[in-house]
Amino acid sequence: MLPDTDPTHPALLQPGVHHPVNIIDDALLRLEALIFASEGPVNIAQLRQAFDDSISAAQIKQWLELLAARQNNRAIELIETAQGYRFQVREHYSSLIAKVWPERPVRLSSALLETLAVIAYHQPVTRADIEHIRGVSVNSQILRTLFDRQWITESGFREIPGRPALLVTTKHFLNAFGLVSLKALPPLEDVKEVLDTFNDSLS
Repeated sequence: MLPDTDPTHPALLQPGVHHPVNIIDDALLRLEALIFASEGPVNIAQLRQAFDDSISAAQIKQWLELLAARQNNRAIELIETAQGYRFQVREHYSSLIAKVWPERPVRLSSALLETLAVIAYHQPVTRADIEHIRGVSVNSQILRTLFDRQWITESGFREIPGRPALLVTTKHFLNAFGLVSLKALPPLEDVKEVLDTFNDSLS
């Protein structure tokens, strides 16, 4: 097959090389199909399989930027999370979705969100740390829920009497709230705003 008609030809898949429009379109359609069909985020390694691993991660990222740009003025957007790329409905339409499907939004309790925020911003922390920061005891069901959702995990023990477990957030937490890394967390100056951001991310 000629290079100008083969989207996987090495000569057409190098960063910095000009690609015919039809080749770019084909590549973007492949990426779009994979991400759309996946139940969860799709990472770069998985996306490279669409081209038999014949192109670099850098090229995939360039095409993902183009794909994200093509979502402008659409109700969905392409976002990057800690576990990969996914499509999601823009926040502007969350109230519309809630109106049509009122059961869809997942509203978490203030106590659970406050506990999650303490862990996210102060990790690694023990249960006693959480209680000290919040000023109230931690309900075991709250921690169980966070473990069940795989938003937190244990990461060693503090070397003090009793060796309490140290709690940290996970990649599942980052993915659930649309974050690439912990550095993307909103500033902690306004705790209420942080908690509202968490809840809105799940709407």
